[in-house]
Amino acid sequence: MSGKVVLAYSGGLDTSVAIKWLQENYGLEVVALTIDVGNESDFTAIKEKALKAGAVKAVVIDAKELFVNHFIFPALKADALYEGQYPLATALSRPLIGKLLVDVARDEEAVAAAHGCTGKGNDQVRIEVSVNALAPDLKVIAPAREWGMTREETIKYAERYDIPVPVTVASPYSIDENLWGRSIECGVLEDPWVEPPDDAFAWTKSPKEAPDAPGYVEIGFEQGIPVAMDGKKMSGIVLIQTLNELAGSHGVGRIDHLENRLVGIKSREIYEAPAAAVLLRAHQALQAMTLSREQLRFKQQVTMEYADLVYNGLWFTSLHEDLAAYIQSSQRYVTGTVRLKLFKGSCTVVGRKSPYSLYSYGLATYDKGDVFDQSASAGFIHIWGLPVKTQAQVQGTSRLEKS
Repeated sequence: MSGKVVLAYSGGLDTSVAIKWLQENYGLEVVALTIDVGNESDFTAIKEKALKAGAVKAVVIDAKELFVNHFIFPALKADALYEGQYPLATALSRPLIGKLLVDVARDEEAVAAAHGCTGKGNDQVRIEVSVNALAPDLKVIAPAREWGMTREETIKYAERYDIPVPVTVASPYSIDENLWGRSIECGVLEDPWVEPPDDAFAWTKSPKEAPDAPGYVEIGFEQGIPVAMDGKKMSGIVLIQTLNELAGSHGVGRIDHLENRLVGIKSREIYEAPAAAVLLRAHQALQAMTLSREQLRFKQQVTMEYADLVYNGLWFTSLHEDLAAYIQSSQRYVTGTVRLKLFKGSCTVVGRKSPYSLYSYGLATYDKGDVFDQSASAGFIHIWGLPVKTQAQVQGTSRLEKS
């Protein structure tokens, strides 16, 4: 091949080695693309490292605002948790990376896009399917999947070509992080019987070391989007960053998940997602107050489908558009404030209010002010139970009763 390839570049071992490898094996000029989704890296150093490794150009894009408004908050409105536990932090960033790979490839008139994912994970699927959806003509190259080198061999390759890398064979964990969460893999964590050691965590205190007094926080929502914290309006980026620090200081947001990967492997995944844990809990509480029973139950079905879709790399699909349209409609009245208690690893909803609340004190109370017409219940029960009574009269009692 000849021409340019745009490589999603993190500055880590695999993508650093991939620059030289793509030149050697494909004869392509490499444009290194680094995307800031809240990973708080030294992007100047990463850019310099890419150029030293042989890239003809290094591009850094600040995509935090795009990530929050067009990926994180839509997923929050959907209550997206894969298998009920994982808030999809890494999974949500991959379609964004795929889109920006395509954008830069078009700008650079590149013939291919590349990434550093291995052949065992989910991210290869998410990035490649996204690129295929947005630019079917672009070739996608996955060096780490093709070269067949072990971790130790990759390090030796880097040393042979004097490629600076930040890891050694003894480095215990593989880490990916962005605004919405931090994922930790490898090392002792691959044994599902072993408790994650404290050095695996960086964003959350151990619950035993968290403050002995609980912390309280109020989250204000407008149409399903968090817009304020403790009454103070904030941008999405600042709100998530602030909440990550607060909830993390109380040990909130640790997740130990035995996960079913798309490629058919069960893997043990450790996550830290303090802000996600709090915001998802708050959003669900506000929905419970402002959506009808039927809306809530149907949305639970949509939520599971949506989370699977994101996890499986199908962001740029018609099905996603269809599900997103329902979710957006469901959020019309999800406006209000939720108060939460943070204490030694737990996050508990302790208050909620909304101008669109379907909760009526007059209907719910057993004290003075009760407006519920209890005399109407007799007729309701008669009609509701009529099919049960009729069947019992004709066919007798249930098998359970007979036994």
